[in-house]
Amino acid sequence: MRNQRRRTSRTANVASAIAVLALLATGCGAGGDEEKPVPETARGSLEQLAEKVACEPNIQTDATELRQANCETGDGRYVLATFATDRGQREWINEAKDYGGAYLVGRKWVAVGDQKVVTALRGRLGGTVETSSHHSGDSGGGGNEEKHSGHHGS
Repeated sequence: MRNQRRRTSRTANVASAIAVLALLATGCGAGGDEEKPVPETARGSLEQLAEKVACEPNIQTDATELRQANCETGDGRYVLATFATDRGQREWINEAKDYGGAYLVGRKWVAVGDQKVVTALRGRLGGTVETSSHHSGDSGGGGNEEKHSGHHGS
């Protein structure tokens, strides 16, 4: 009987968690009136992504594995990067997070800027927001520390 209660309690907890996640995913949670729906995550080349956010990309890196441009729109300044592989993208993000900032992540692309800029871009490009804090020797700081993989090359 006790095992059945535990199983029922766990099932109820899992069902509650799924319901909360579903509400968050559809934007129907608290503050839903203020939030705009997030579009399906954009795909395309650096130029195609830049066009979707009305940016004239200033190409800084144009290599097979990475294309990177500086952009500036009414929302602010940011970096837009596209990658040849998912692994290359994740390695780039992990390295870049050591410098802090907010990252809008899509399939084989990233937009990096202030939180306000990244939030505005998400309304047009979709994607997932990841954040990080610059490490200045003191502990703490917030961000997405549970996903932090340490410093590379140290």
